[in-house]
Amino acid sequence: MTNLEISPQQEVCPPASAEGSPGPCLQLWPEREVPLGGVRAMNVQRTLPQRGLPTIGAWCFLDSFGPDRTAMSVLPHPHIGLQTVTWPLAGHIRHRDSVGSDVVVRPGELNIMTAGHGVSHSEFAVLPPAGEELPVQRGLQLWVALPDGERHRRPAFEQHRALPQARGKGYTATVMVGELAGVASPATMYSPIVGADVSCEGAALLPLNPDFEHGILVLDGGLALDGQELAPGPLGYLGTGRQELQVEALPGTRFLLIGGEPFEEELLMWWNFVGRTHEEVEQARDAWEAQDGVPDAEAAAARYGLVAGHGPDAGAEAGRIPAPPLPGVRLTPRKRSV
Repeated sequence: MTNLEISPQQEVCPPASAEGSPGPCLQLWPEREVPLGGVRAMNVQRTLPQRGLPTIGAWCFLDSFGPDRTAMSVLPHPHIGLQTVTWPLAGHIRHRDSVGSDVVVRPGELNIMTAGHGVSHSEFAVLPPAGEELPVQRGLQLWVALPDGERHRRPAFEQHRALPQARGKGYTATVMVGELAGVASPATMYSPIVGADVSCEGAALLPLNPDFEHGILVLDGGLALDGQELAPGPLGYLGTGRQELQVEALPGTRFLLIGGEPFEEELLMWWNFVGRTHEEVEQARDAWEAQDGVPDAEAAAARYGLVAGHGPDAGAEAGRIPAPPLPGVRLTPRKRSV
């Protein structure tokens, strides 16, 4: 999945620090509907980044899509400086990338793609046999910013079809990345981090790492936390310093838990790129656009590689997503308000 906004905003993400965190808190940050348009014609609900909350740990992007019957159809597009975390909730997605991956990811399975210096990939819904209705599609797309020492590494991809579960008072959690309640995911990550899909009902108590800042996104049901009610939609920011998460949940409640050590680097996010400077993002865009009209596959693949199955004879899957134009102004940092 990609950010297909026609006019993406540049996001300057100032560094966070444990010293500057508010400690334990509960702040509700509203979701915003983003019309992605283009080839996918799909709207998503975006809860990261926010103007006052650009990151939670190294998590820097969170979109939820569906439930609906719109078939994902995302042609090859580039990424730098991040890891994509794809977590389908309903429907099957075919992922192909320039490191040679060609896999289908299903609910309960995890795709992790490390962009590093540059990678390209495509994502398409797996269609049913002719004449049958497309199954409901629903899922989460997240990005994790790579720290400076890792963001120029070679691209890589991994899929995990069996993830560990943590169980405790009133909850069961699939540990997608990082560690929760002493249970560790096998996914390769490059920052102290956690991401888990949690199901709970009634009184539930989850242990947390007090050095992390955390956020929760209710997917189904609802819960009460710190005297406030959380329903599907807004992102709840929990601050740092919590040793546990105590909630009272409705039957069938399910939520996403994300967290990590406050990310102490300033980020510059634009389109599908996570960099540090305007010049770096501009160079990344120019390298992607330089593929137009290049007959030599080796030259075209110099930075981002080529995605198999999307050549000139691929029919509806031919082509790639062009980069939108950069705005005509330079960036000025925005302040983190939490």
